[in-house]
Amino acid sequence: MLNVSLRQLDVFVQIALHGSVRAAAERLHLTQPAASMALAEMERQLDAPVFDRERGRLRLNARGRELLPLAQELLERHAEFGRRATGKTVALAGELRIGASNTVGNYRVGELLGDFVRAHPQVAIRLRVGNTDDIATAVLDHSLDVGCVEGPVTHPLLEVRPWRDDTLLVCASPEHPLAKKRGLKPEHFAGERWILREHGSATRVTTERALAQLPPGETVMELDQIEAIKQAVAAGLGIACLPQVAVSDALATGKLIALKTPFLDLHRKLSMLLHREKYRGAALEVFLQSVT
Repeated sequence: MLNVSLRQLDVFVQIALHGSVRAAAERLHLTQPAASMALAEMERQLDAPVFDRERGRLRLNARGRELLPLAQELLERHAEFGRRATGKTVALAGELRIGASNTVGNYRVGELLGDFVRAHPQVAIRLRVGNTDDIATAVLDHSLDVGCVEGPVTHPLLEVRPWRDDTLLVCASPEHPLAKKRGLKPEHFAGERWILREHGSATRVTTERALAQLPPGETVMELDQIEAIKQAVAAGLGIACLPQVAVSDALATGKLIALKTPFLDLHRKLSMLLHREKYRGAALEVFLQSVT
């Protein structure tokens, strides 16, 4: 009969999330030998390793990937049992690992987290910002509890909940010839120099959808940060589709101009991503209620 302890499960989960025994030991306030022993004892009881060892890093193998969500659920249910067992009203605590794509993480993080953090200050928030593909992958491998992304995501294991509407604008420097032209039409964009986000970005997907409605142009640069694109556009290096929420400051100061393009569909839906098979503890459920 297995006798895997909560400490061993905790060490296993933290190594899976952070990639090393040292990092797990630091998170759990253990010595590194103690964390190593806990993992070794769990693997001994399972009679199988749960990690592949690669150049000092530990990466989940197939068995580990299967067991990770179960270990996370056991730890969360144990914490929930302790919270409810007192029969008293106990402040929500624990940790939430939240992923946000770049537009959300850099420009709408207050809207995403503000109400929850103010109401539940004892819950630790670990926020990861990346592009939509990166966040979706992290939700799928259980390294994130929930994600908030800009782009369309389709996967049988992911639940997608609409959150907010979002709009992109075609932006140029004030000196750009198109900024001085009235009554813009699609043909005016022939041969234009475009600055795009990287592949995997939802902004890239929306931009390519818009470019398909225009005459051919030239991609002169790919950048993985919205602020870098703003600076490049302001310097006259090209034009770009950028989230309205990200350029409001530059438009107000006249650093950028938003071109009027009613013939382009630049609307999109921001969405919450959840793993369909993940246990949703109290903190996650309350967070989801706060963002509805």
